[in-house]
Amino acid sequence: MKVEQISIFLENKPGGLEKVTRLLKDAGINIRTLSMADTTDFGVLRLILNDVEKASRVLKENGLRFSRTTVVAVEVPDRPGGLHEILAVLTKNGINVEYLYAFVERSGQNAVIIFRFDAPEAAIKVLQKNGLTVLPGSRLYAL
Repeated sequence: MKVEQISIFLENKPGGLEKVTRLLKDAGINIRTLSMADTTDFGVLRLILNDVEKASRVLKENGLRFSRTTVVAVEVPDRPGGLHEILAVLTKNGINVEYLYAFVERSGQNAVIIFRFDAPEAAIKVLQKNGLTVLPGSRLYAL
């Protein structure tokens, strides 16, 4: 029920992001969702991709610094309060969210929220116990 994410460390200068997307495009790797956080000097590009193994090879061959991280994908109705319901369950059970980002498959239907937890196994158990849908990586990669 976990999803593998690639985080790439990029200098904050023109062309860095374009290089990554070009390498992935040329390798036939699809970006399912992404998040970019930056500081003055560098950025962290977080990606969910359809082929993590191939992406890792391509990035390594091209000298990019990256890491692979486990995250959790949770399906939530695309409506006001959907995220709050998940966060209320997590807070009630003492689960800490390190960061999150989201995407919508089809407007008005379901959104997918990518969570990084300090205790992913505990978070998954709490989410499932409370009737929330945790998506397996295979489903997310194929969307």
